[in-house]
Amino acid sequence: MKLIIANRAYSSWSLRGWLAAKLSGLPFSCTLVPMDTPGWDSGAAKGEIPSGKVPVLWDGGEPVWDSMAIVMWLADKGGHDRFWPRDLHARKLAYAMSAEMHAGFLGLRSGCPMNLKLRFPDFAASPDVLADAARIDSLWDEARTRFGKDLDEPYLFGHFSAADVMYAPVVYRFAHYGLPLSDRSRTYLEAMLAHPWMQEWQAEARAETWPPARYLVEGGSPA
Repeated sequence: MKLIIANRAYSSWSLRGWLAAKLSGLPFSCTLVPMDTPGWDSGAAKGEIPSGKVPVLWDGGEPVWDSMAIVMWLADKGGHDRFWPRDLHARKLAYAMSAEMHAGFLGLRSGCPMNLKLRFPDFAASPDVLADAARIDSLWDEARTRFGKDLDEPYLFGHFSAADVMYAPVVYRFAHYGLPLSDRSRTYLEAMLAHPWMQEWQAEARAETWPPARYLVEGGSPA
């Protein structure tokens, strides 16, 4: 399998596709196509990206695009128990949380673009950002309280799952923009930031040298 992503520092959807591939336990290669280049803007660099957006997973000569579709496909291949909680009540909540993340939180996405090179200690969150942050905080707290707190692993449903994959870019946003969180959710955030895959992604993101032309927010300082 070959996964095509964009800049690790800025592409939240690429992170989801990459984490899903790691979670599958299946071998894959990774190709990065930088955003904000002449080839990207003209489409010349997107020959293997049928939708024009990343991530894209090529498997058996056929593409699977969109991070949620990649999660679903890799769960089919790698085993649904790797990706979703076994308990059906927990799985129902994990499905709903992942779908809400995939389709919603536009205020947070637009107001706090993912940027792993900078932190924003003086960021003034808008009401839309704060509303989205509060909703996410409540979802994390519900998952941990109902299904994760009595398990040995510190993620939303105990073991690292597709729900954690879908919320991983939001973890970076909360950390880098200093958004408010409850104590239980902050413990989850710290566990996610310490996960070796998240640390690997962030280290490679910080090593990237492409200058950003978009996703700029005032007041950033080096992360």
